[in-house]
Amino acid sequence: MDTLQKAVLIGHTLIALMIIALVLLQRGKGADAGAAFGAGASGTVFGARGSASFFSRATAVCAALFFVTSLSLAYLSSQNSAAPSSLVDDLPAVEETLPKQDTEMPAIESEDAATEDLVEMPALEEADEPAEDPIAE
Repeated sequence: MDTLQKAVLIGHTLIALMIIALVLLQRGKGADAGAAFGAGASGTVFGARGSASFFSRATAVCAALFFVTSLSLAYLSSQNSAAPSSLVDDLPAVEETLPKQDTEMPAIESEDAATEDLVEMPALEEADEPAEDPIAE
């Protein structure tokens, strides 16, 4: 990262923090919390309505600067050719050879030979009474 990009990134971060502070200092609609900062008094530094318009204008200026620094960072990062375009491009090629497996199936001589190994299961006994439903209780 070159010096210009670092400077723009630092400025971008500071502008973001200034926007956060300015938004938190502004008085919301119907809220009198801003009176502690001089928004309610007419004899303050900014005047009766001056602080509201000052904070609004300062927020708008910081927002515009934030967009400019965002676009600048995008442009500067696109001009940086030192970084690889993809991490996959830098991976070494790996060739794996799997061991050859026997894929032939044993031949079955007859149907009787195939069923000789099967074990017959006894039939289920039918119940005289239906099973109780545990959910019905």
